[in-house]
Amino acid sequence: MKRLIYLLAAVMTACAAAPQAGLNVMTFNMRYDNPEDGENNWMYRRDRAAEVVTSHRIDVFGTQEVLSGQLHDLLDRLPGYEAVGVGREDGRERGEYCAVFYRTDRFTRVESGTFWLSETPEAAGSLGWDGACERTATWAVLRDRKSGAEFFFIDTHLDHVGEQARREGVSLLLRRIVAMSGGRPVILTGDFNAEPSSEVIAHVTRNGLLHDAKAIAAQVAGTPWSFSDFGAIPEGERPLIDYIFTGDRVAVDRYEVLPDTLDGGYVSDHAPVMAAIRFVKP
Repeated sequence: MKRLIYLLAAVMTACAAAPQAGLNVMTFNMRYDNPEDGENNWMYRRDRAAEVVTSHRIDVFGTQEVLSGQLHDLLDRLPGYEAVGVGREDGRERGEYCAVFYRTDRFTRVESGTFWLSETPEAAGSLGWDGACERTATWAVLRDRKSGAEFFFIDTHLDHVGEQARREGVSLLLRRIVAMSGGRPVILTGDFNAEPSSEVIAHVTRNGLLHDAKAIAAQVAGTPWSFSDFGAIPEGERPLIDYIFTGDRVAVDRYEVLPDTLDGGYVSDHAPVMAAIRFVKP
């Protein structure tokens, strides 16, 4: 009997110490469906964009600039995924989404929502500070179907013009993460319209709540930039403006800026950014 007890104890200890299964996460500015994009229009890119997700076995990803038609195009091409988010102009379907997609065979959505990066975050369509556009953040609490572990995923797109809007937007994001994550591991994705050396990105990581996935990754691959404007920007001048940030208890095994082209055509004017992560015990 003692031997059986010891064996059971050993198995339980080994299981407790075993790392949780990893996740592949991504941030992907899809570029809105603009008829003026010619050969780079969404109708020519949508299959390639979906293939990026499936070929890299992405479990959960945040998007930017997705219009309602694009959202449905992606869901049609990504069976087994669901999405949460609303249009930024009316809180329903008008305007760009910061949609969060996740695999339904792996996760159950516990709760989710969207707020606006403005002085009135619950007011749909509200414009914040000196921002040129309405800006949102979409979040979801997801539960792993096998382990029961939960995490807090949030995706955003900061303003491309307003410096105050970017600064105050980050402050709001940090407050909401603290208030809403409930102590769960946190993943923040998005297009921050700011380079790594900027005050905006320093603001995100300054208090230690979040860490740039690239900075803490065991392996780093891909280009040092994430925005090429469909190749119009000279390679040496292309900025990195798309990010994955992680909270404590998240290990980043690999970070990679993926190519912005596939099969001879662009997937977007931005390159997707992905990270292979694990949740670890404190």
